[in-house]
Amino acid sequence: MFDSIYSATVTTSQFFLMAAAALLSGLVYAWILSFRVRSTRRFFTVAAIIPFVVAAVITFVNGNIGAGVAVGGAFGLIRFRSAQGSADEIAAILIAMGSGIAFGMGYLAYGVIILVCMAVIFLLLSLLPIFEHRSAGADQLLKITIPESLEYNGTFDDTFAHYLRKVETAGVKTTGMGSMFRLSYKIQMKDTREEKAFIDELRTKNGNLEISIVPYTEQLKEL
Repeated sequence: MFDSIYSATVTTSQFFLMAAAALLSGLVYAWILSFRVRSTRRFFTVAAIIPFVVAAVITFVNGNIGAGVAVGGAFGLIRFRSAQGSADEIAAILIAMGSGIAFGMGYLAYGVIILVCMAVIFLLLSLLPIFEHRSAGADQLLKITIPESLEYNGTFDDTFAHYLRKVETAGVKTTGMGSMFRLSYKIQMKDTREEKAFIDELRTKNGNLEISIVPYTEQLKEL
């Protein structure tokens, strides 16, 4: 059961058996992940078919060093052209690729175990109250748009000191064709009930331009 199904040469029946195992377990894997990872439908579709795609590549390479180098370059190009995902998405893709290698070498049972077991572990770890920090749940991302003419260093310090328990600069970028700046801060409110008063006071200093407060995430895709 745990031996490779491949012989010296890969037959048509062996390949289709591998394809069926990889695709079915990939679908189960993506379905279980959908309960934990917050992403798009396209991401789960890709996660479901990656095990088969990687397995097919490994099957066709089959010891050919030149083909292996070419495939590695192709994978590197795809990664270079892909947008960076969240930690959950990156882990999900790595698990799918790992199982695909097992499938591609003919170890169907190991490939299924990797996918299903890791998906279940992923789900269980997300449900258990471990690795959680109470302070992390209170972290928010504050974005303040200011006119180009406003000197932002120190402008909001007194407001921050009054309303915030913690504040860290997360980034600065220009916007509006360079006519405005967008300041980003990682913050913790002293009292969440004062959020409106906090925003109102900031509005008096930034010329009533856009201000937003959203949950702080690991990946700041847009500062």
